[in-house]
Amino acid sequence: MNVLVVGGAGYIGSHAVRKLKDAGHHVLVYDNLSRGHREAVPDGLLIEGELTDTATLTRVLTEHGIEAVMHFAAFALVNESVNDPALYYQNNVVATLSLLEAMRLADVKKFVFSSTTATYGEPDQVPISEDTPQRPINPYGFTKLVIEQALADYAEAYGMGYAALRYFNAAGAHPDGTIGEDHEPETHLIPIVLQVALGQRDSITIFGNDYQTSDGTCVRDYVHVNDLADAHLKALDKIRPSTGICLNLGTGRGTSVREIIDACREVTGHAIPEKIGQRREGDPSELVADASRAQDQLGWKPQYVDVRSIVETAWRWHQLHPNGYGSK
Repeated sequence: MNVLVVGGAGYIGSHAVRKLKDAGHHVLVYDNLSRGHREAVPDGLLIEGELTDTATLTRVLTEHGIEAVMHFAAFALVNESVNDPALYYQNNVVATLSLLEAMRLADVKKFVFSSTTATYGEPDQVPISEDTPQRPINPYGFTKLVIEQALADYAEAYGMGYAALRYFNAAGAHPDGTIGEDHEPETHLIPIVLQVALGQRDSITIFGNDYQTSDGTCVRDYVHVNDLADAHLKALDKIRPSTGICLNLGTGRGTSVREIIDACREVTGHAIPEKIGQRREGDPSELVADASRAQDQLGWKPQYVDVRSIVETAWRWHQLHPNGYGSK
């Protein structure tokens, strides 16, 4: 299949590109490189452009015979979305609608969308199933929910088939260490802890140790980036015209902040000093997926279920690329 990966120079998108190529698909990457990395894209696959440029997108889709689109080009920082909601509505909603319009004009009807657990807000119970009410508490989560609704409407009116995949906490790196996580600023827990191990930070701050969890720190469901990419590949095969599927992607296992730090100490052999800080506003105590529907509908099962194995792949990447893709 000819697949356009929008945002394929980013963290999860670059891993999806690798999976697609390994499976024999013909892949092109469309990215403006505002937050992605040219070095993450295999030679000859990158088309630089803006999602708001509907005419260029339509031409790319038509000229290259694109049959399906995967979307990884959203901004995904909760605090940033609160401080600058206009940025998020423009990029995550307006630009995505431009992409959907280009697909409509080019008669491309298969779409795999990166959604998020943030659409659920603060759930009443854990684990979180797809039937949990979607009540986002920040602009980031709401922009993702807006597109989920748009996709349902496009399926009904225009015959589009889609999969909306709601990630829990993406983590890890490609096991060969060639592509991985490189954000500026870095906000994900595992790379921040590993930066302490590398001597790039003095310590790791734990935001609150008085939650109602086993050790008082927040619990999250960490899912390996390669497992996420594999779910996208499987979803591509399941999409049917005029139909949408919405699925959680997680391991079903919760890991606390302290357990992540301990796993990083074990894997790296470094002490990794820690500090206790105040709770962050809006941090739920526990977010864990019920991903049984993804297993039933896609035949998807995460391969990385031990958090230490996830950390090992991340540590390999960070050792080989201590300054991310800018490492020499």
